[in-house]
Amino acid sequence: METTTLRRTSLHDAHLQAGAKMVPFAGYDMPVQYEGLKAEHEAVRTRCGMFDVSHMGEFLVEGPDALALIQWISSNDAAKLVDGKVQYACLPNGRGGIVDDMLVYRHAADRYMLVVNASNRAKDWQWIQDQIAAKSFAVSIEDQSDDFALLAVQGPEADHVVAQLAPQRKDGAGWRTLTYYTFTEAQLLGHDVIISATGYTGAGGVEIYMPLDAAQSIWEAFLNAGVQPCGLGARDTLRMEMGFCLYGNDIDDNTSPISAGLSWITKFTKDFVDREVLESEKAAGSPSRLVGLVMDERGIPRQGYEVTNPEGQVVGRVTSGTMSPSLGHGIGMAYIEASYAQADTALQVQIRNKSVACHVVRFPFYKG
Repeated sequence: METTTLRRTSLHDAHLQAGAKMVPFAGYDMPVQYEGLKAEHEAVRTRCGMFDVSHMGEFLVEGPDALALIQWISSNDAAKLVDGKVQYACLPNGRGGIVDDMLVYRHAADRYMLVVNASNRAKDWQWIQDQIAAKSFAVSIEDQSDDFALLAVQGPEADHVVAQLAPQRKDGAGWRTLTYYTFTEAQLLGHDVIISATGYTGAGGVEIYMPLDAAQSIWEAFLNAGVQPCGLGARDTLRMEMGFCLYGNDIDDNTSPISAGLSWITKFTKDFVDREVLESEKAAGSPSRLVGLVMDERGIPRQGYEVTNPEGQVVGRVTSGTMSPSLGHGIGMAYIEASYAQADTALQVQIRNKSVACHVVRFPFYKG
């Protein structure tokens, strides 16, 4: 039987030393929890926690057609970006679905960084290369994923903790809290880093892109500052409480950004892959919509569970679900027939052959 060797981030040994339970994720051996999911979740909501997300992919796009390429492959309008700004977008797949969701960082008018999901790194790379070849964009693209370590330091105290490490901005400005979806190049503990504020927890904080040889010292500095190491388990419950999509669960090659509630990152002010089909879908209305479900009875809606109307007819399916540590009850994300997608609609989730009452809510579940 053929076995696949899992990749390791540069902080793998540090995770083991911190007592992490490791699991396979996106081809990597990753920490799922340390002290425990609830404790780590609470640390991020109330104080500060950090996640090793070095498995994410980073592509550098440069050249005179850098913006033109991104405008073509991205659902969002990157022409609105200025240096130091970040934009959330998705890559339409030419069939009305989604290749991946991504972040677009503008370093300069002709230089951008695309941050993509680890599980889609090879697929995204090939898709972008195919688009470059098809339309002869004058760009160079470099996969720098293996050159970066990446820490997400999240929580209401994250900015204060980062400030204690005295990052020095390269633009000469004094250190200050970054506004949402901006970034800066800086020096941190003597290392060149990129610090951004995009977040995936709804709790505030930053992400720090750093050279591999900087990861250990920066990790230890945060540990010494009392920051809680957190695993994938808490990262998942935190993002679900905010209603943030996870590729492979809530969005994929068979879901459209319109149906997924991502119209806000789908801009018809310029031409892009799937513009016509997505514009038509938005005008006509999607047959199904991604909504939030709150359980009215005990039960956890898990991925794949059927959602039914009061008459027992299947009207949707759960894509993500958990017991919310912050709220104390089950929550789920599900694609539901549009006629049932209004807030407060009473539905049921089929859990172990039992109909468990729930109702539709608007995101986010947790409003802090």
